[in-house]
Amino acid sequence: MLLRGTIGYLLIVFPLAYVWHLVAFESTYRELGYFSREEPIVAFGFVSVVLQGVLLSFLYPLICRTSSVLANLFLFVLVMGGYHWTVHVLAEAAKHPIEPLSTWFALESAYLLIQFASTGLLFAVVHRSTTVASSS
Repeated sequence: MLLRGTIGYLLIVFPLAYVWHLVAFESTYRELGYFSREEPIVAFGFVSVVLQGVLLSFLYPLICRTSSVLANLFLFVLVMGGYHWTVHVLAEAAKHPIEPLSTWFALESAYLLIQFASTGLLFAVVHRSTTVASSS
C-alpha cells in the first residue's frame, strides 16, 4: 500500500506541480516575485514529492478510517491539504514580498485543492483495493 500510494502520488503530483508552476503559470509566479532563483532545482522538487508521497501514504489510513470515500476525501483535503496550505501558502506570503497577495492565495489555493483532491481519491482507491485484497 505504501509503495503504490507513493508511486501514484508521484505520478499525479510531480507532473501537476511542474506544469502548473513552471509552464502554465510560470510568468505569473515570476511577476508575483515567488521565484527568487533564475532556474528552479527540479530535482529538489522531485525528492520533495517522493517524500510527501511516502508520508501521506503512511498517514492516509491513520487519518481516513470511515467507509465513505467522500468523507475520507473531505477529511484528507481538510487535514493534509489544510496543513500544507498553512506551511506553504501562508508562510511563503509571510516570508517573501509576493504581490499581489490575492493572486498568490487564489493560484496556490486552487493548485493545492486540485493536488489534495486528486491524491485523496488516489489514496482512497489504493486503500480500498488493499483492504479488499487482504480480506480475500
